[in-house]
Amino acid sequence: MIGVNPVAGTCVFLLGGMAAALYLLPLRAVKGWSYESGWLVSVLAGWLVFPLAFDAFVVPDLFAVIAGDGLWTFVRTIAFGALWGVGALCWALMVRYLGVGLGLAVGAGLCAAAGTLLPPVLAGDAASLVATSGARTVLGGVFGSLVGIVLVGAAGRMKENEMSPEAKREAVKEYDFRKGIATAVIAGFASAGINFGLQGAPAWESAALAQGVRPAWAGMPVLTVTLWGGLIPQFVWVLVQHRRNRSAGDYLDVSGGRVANYPLAASVGIVGVMQFVLQKVGEPMMGPVRYISFGVLMASAIFFSSVVGAALGEWKGTSRRTRGALLLGLAVLLASFAAISRGGKSAVHRCPQPSPADLSRAGFELPSRGSNAGGTIGRFSTGEVKHEYERDAHENVSFDDGRGRGGSFVRRSA
Repeated sequence: MIGVNPVAGTCVFLLGGMAAALYLLPLRAVKGWSYESGWLVSVLAGWLVFPLAFDAFVVPDLFAVIAGDGLWTFVRTIAFGALWGVGALCWALMVRYLGVGLGLAVGAGLCAAAGTLLPPVLAGDAASLVATSGARTVLGGVFGSLVGIVLVGAAGRMKENEMSPEAKREAVKEYDFRKGIATAVIAGFASAGINFGLQGAPAWESAALAQGVRPAWAGMPVLTVTLWGGLIPQFVWVLVQHRRNRSAGDYLDVSGGRVANYPLAASVGIVGVMQFVLQKVGEPMMGPVRYISFGVLMASAIFFSSVVGAALGEWKGTSRRTRGALLLGLAVLLASFAAISRGGKSAVHRCPQPSPADLSRAGFELPSRGSNAGGTIGRFSTGEVKHEYERDAHENVSFDDGRGRGGSFVRRSA
């Protein structure tokens, strides 16, 4: 396995969480447009234009990758993306009614629980969650992050009980706890659909590797198609809102500095999608515990959103007890990140570099020079363990048994 480094992978997920916490802020600066107009510009820029432009640089033949695993994989990925699209609509409304801190704490908590633990269980791989001590430590870190999420959410509820209606609306202009909680529940569970989509097309990632795509970018095709699915409910909702509010003419109104609305709204979509780009970039670094990527992403989003919410004055006027609950929740989240990094590192076991005799006894045969460089190019067995091997352009060959145990060697003969 190439580039396995759970500590670095966790740091990449934390950067994704930071993007998730910050991406909606520029939407506040969009002036003179209806909400739906700015939102449509953001999703077109971030969910359609940006992924396709990125793919053009890193994936030689995107459509060959997508077509390689049949229609069902494509339809399923689109469907999960559409489910996430519904959640994304509620996500923005959730922040609108509850604020950045409390909104993301509730929504991301539900999303993290459903999106992290259900995919491996439904894929029939639940045993891998507790297969080794390192995997159990990682799973403990995931549950720890959920505890942190609950604590942050409890602090948010305490804040809501303490603040006057005037103070609530000063921090969040359209504050409405009932509407906010309702949209947060829908947003949390529906938004988990994106991780079902992102984890549901491993054949596409293998096909991308076979084209010579770097492992860090192999997840871009599945992300691109998942985002296409997400666009469907967005378009429907925006058309309904345009008809209701007679706001379709907003795009032509560039008076009074409104031309700046375009780059502001576009930045919302691009920064928002970067959280998922970074999730797929970090997954190959996690080895056998890559399933936790979504949980760390959501937990870090809560951590950073709480910090951003405090900086924006959303916790102003609360009691020391409430702020203490918030700080405790953030401390638990930090401890869970450390546990996940440590557990992920210990879950990756590398065997010594094999000798030619070891490889020969295992039935391993090197491919001829220049044939099918890059991507998975063969398999060999040692007992009941199936290994896959791949080779890069420099004739370096690595192998992996699918459980984080593997090694590498350099081809020395022609």
